[in-house]
Amino acid sequence: MTAMSCTGPVDCETWLGLTADSLPVEEALRWAGRSDCGALVLFSGNARDHSEGRSGVTGLAYEAYEEQAVPRLERVADEARRRWPAIGRVVLVHRVGPVAIGEAAVVVVVSAPHRGDAFEAGRFCIDAVKATVPIWKLETWGGDEQWGSDSQHLVDLDDLVWPPADEASEQAGQVGGHR
Repeated sequence: MTAMSCTGPVDCETWLGLTADSLPVEEALRWAGRSDCGALVLFSGNARDHSEGRSGVTGLAYEAYEEQAVPRLERVADEARRRWPAIGRVVLVHRVGPVAIGEAAVVVVVSAPHRGDAFEAGRFCIDAVKATVPIWKLETWGGDEQWGSDSQHLVDLDDLVWPPADEASEQAGQVGGHR
């Protein structure tokens, strides 16, 4: 790992990092489990063979502004803990460099006592990572390449609107119940 909030995911509650190596998806899932957490949510963002308006993508490469990316990953984890104080462990690890189609490019894992908090915090984490952390994707296809069509202007975490307006209206109509 290029950078992590702990030397090994053993005695801390947050595992952050950038790596040029294959992501340790299964290890992250095992590590995030805790005896007091009945919910464990994993999101693995895998490289796919197409993007909006483009088929035949043959490869991806990610670049990060590491001096800013790792502190912003930490800020996302801290904000998730502020919004969902009951969550247990949080994993936010992203690839840099070439990523083959089908391989994991980002992994987010959140544990919590109940599924509602785990799902919500996990969704917040991946949305916030994509919107606020300076990591860019280069797509290659048919002998050409271009920075990903979903590249966006980064926002400060304080300016992130979450949940997105369309999801907030959907959630308002949901029936409550035991989590």
